[in-house]
Amino acid sequence: MRYIYYLVFALFAYFVVVQYNDPDPLVWMAAYSFPIYLVYQNMKGKISGKTLVLVAIPYIFWAINQFPPAWEGLLLNEMGMKTINIELGRESLGLGITALILLLLSLRKIEK
Repeated sequence: MRYIYYLVFALFAYFVVVQYNDPDPLVWMAAYSFPIYLVYQNMKGKISGKTLVLVAIPYIFWAINQFPPAWEGLLLNEMGMKTINIELGRESLGLGITALILLLLSLRKIEK
């Protein structure tokens, strides 16, 4: 299970790093750094799965709110923002992945 946590840490760290060129990087870096802290605390057994669920709920609503009005895809093979709808799609996907990971990790039983 520990390796899954390391994979999650790496994924969220990647999410943080790719936000450096975003128009509002601090918002997104914080949005992806906070789950790193939560997952670490959960790995150490210091917070419960209920806490992860409570944090995942706003991420779900935020992902829905960020969903673009017109779907134009994600264009993941390019770094730049082609249109606002592609950027909103990427943001929505990242927030949805974050919520999903938090929900999946909340199901884990704490090993003592």
